[in-house]
Amino acid sequence: MTPLHNRLAVLLAGAAVAAIGSIVLARLELDNLRAAFETDARIVHRLLSQRTAQHDAVMAMLALLQSGSRTDRPEQRIPSVYPQILGVQQRSNDAAWPDAALSAAEDESRRNRRAAMAGVDFKAGRYQLVQAAVPASYAAQIDLRSMVPWEEWPMPRETSPVRVMLEYDGRQFVLQPGQEGSGWRQFDFRKRLAADSQPFDVVAMRNLNWTDLPWIKMLGWTLLTAATFAALLALERQRAERRRAEELLRLGQVARLNTLGELAAGMAHELNQPLTAVLANTQAARRLLDDESPELATARSAMQRAAEQARRASDVVGRLRRVVERPDVAGQLQPLSLEAAVRNALYLLEPELQRLGIKPAVGGPAVTVLAEPVALEQIIHNLLSNALQALAQVPAGERALHIESRAAPGQGTLTVRDSGPGIAADVLPRLFEPFFTTREGGLGLGLSLCESLASGMGGTLVAANHAPRGAAFTLQLPLAPAA
Repeated sequence: MTPLHNRLAVLLAGAAVAAIGSIVLARLELDNLRAAFETDARIVHRLLSQRTAQHDAVMAMLALLQSGSRTDRPEQRIPSVYPQILGVQQRSNDAAWPDAALSAAEDESRRNRRAAMAGVDFKAGRYQLVQAAVPASYAAQIDLRSMVPWEEWPMPRETSPVRVMLEYDGRQFVLQPGQEGSGWRQFDFRKRLAADSQPFDVVAMRNLNWTDLPWIKMLGWTLLTAATFAALLALERQRAERRRAEELLRLGQVARLNTLGELAAGMAHELNQPLTAVLANTQAARRLLDDESPELATARSAMQRAAEQARRASDVVGRLRRVVERPDVAGQLQPLSLEAAVRNALYLLEPELQRLGIKPAVGGPAVTVLAEPVALEQIIHNLLSNALQALAQVPAGERALHIESRAAPGQGTLTVRDSGPGIAADVLPRLFEPFFTTREGGLGLGLSLCESLASGMGGTLVAANHAPRGAAFTLQLPLAPAA
């Protein structure tokens, strides 16, 4: 996986963790809101049930405490004790109710032996409760809003978002308005009051709006997640830079060793010829001196010693060449992907590519060749480094780098093409000669070494100019056999 893919994976993971954490926080907040809503609704139901049970008790008490005296009227004192009871009417057995609904409620009360409800007027916010008894029956008028124990109410009546109503026979009386409008979600509660004589349903509902979500907590979690994954990205970037530096150091060490081998081989080649000539000349001189007078024995001895020193120098150079000579890469060939080798080289050169503002164009099919890993990596790294040095000599807007792989019968080809100044006509034939360079301070061994490595792996490396401008280097290596 490339560093870009690693960074993208970390970003996607961070986004997923932030989203999942925010969803969990929102779900917890919704669960808390629902629990608080249900707790408040149950308290409301209990309080109202207690009040309706109290009404039943008051009506039963009146039926028990009534007397025949017309001056002792306990029902007249009820409103002073229970403010929600606006007034109490008494009907003796020899009189009639002024309202037919009260008569029907009295009949129901007598049948069920408990108080019965009559005259529910939600518009006025009142209803009547009738208790049948002997010698007199009673009807109490109750104010719905006054029957609510606001001092024990669990919610702030004016600001609470919960809407509370009493429902009877399809009609509703609002006790607490709550928040108007519709939300994206709703909590509902419905339960019948505990008093059978007053069969009201307590209905509570709350509409959830987007403002009810814990945005501050979610934002805090998202920022914390972003900071954590940014730190992970920074750590991964540092690790990538360290790996790149280690890889460049390793490649540099291999390059220096190979360059030393190339240098030693060149020195041996350059020294062997004059040393051989010295040896041949001294041997010829010795033979000539053998024909002279005996007084020339000293000269002959000197020539012999010169010959011996020449042989010794040749042996020293030969030993040096054997010590620093590059190992044979032909015995270390293995199937390698050109695409992977190019990707690794581009990764090592990423800082230089960014500095020059170059985005390489990499194309071609996947090609697997037979090569030695370090040698192939060194060749591609050297070709790309040379291309970047050439591109640094042209304006930024004209810099282009193309890398293309191809497969031919038996051969895998990799072409590195740049839009630099190109190769001079007189330089092109000598480009791969050891110690030949046009760059100040260069040894002239890089391309020579690359060609030697390619040749050692059974391949070739050629250079050419590319129209309209630039150079193209083509590496050919044997294709790996199919698995």
